[in-house]
Amino acid sequence: MSKVSYLSTGRRKNAIARVRVSNGNGKIIVNNKSIDEYFAGLDRLKKLALEPINVWEGVRKYDFFVNVCGGGISGQAGAVSHSLARAILDLNEPSKAALRKEGLLTRDSRMVERKKPGRPKARKRFQFSKR
Repeated sequence: MSKVSYLSTGRRKNAIARVRVSNGNGKIIVNNKSIDEYFAGLDRLKKLALEPINVWEGVRKYDFFVNVCGGGISGQAGAVSHSLARAILDLNEPSKAALRKEGLLTRDSRMVERKKPGRPKARKRFQFSKR
């Protein structure tokens, strides 16, 4: 079996996840921890991160090593999901339709709106007094 190595990037909010794929037996390592350990107690986020894996059956032949940084834990889970989906697309082109149908290849571009000057937050305004 030839050595397979793919690199893929995923983003969500301010989080960036880079995944490296190699031949193996289905391990998923996030920042040198198992995915169960990294998302411990956060089953909803772990499920979100593993969504692309559940779409594709051939995942047991590869190991995924993910390096994620920036943002919060929720953004990181979305970034891991996006990067895994793009890596699976590189590995198996026919899975594109299934990944696209689940919405896993589309980057979620929603970001935190910046705070404007003269306001306490991005959209909130100070109390208006007519007199």
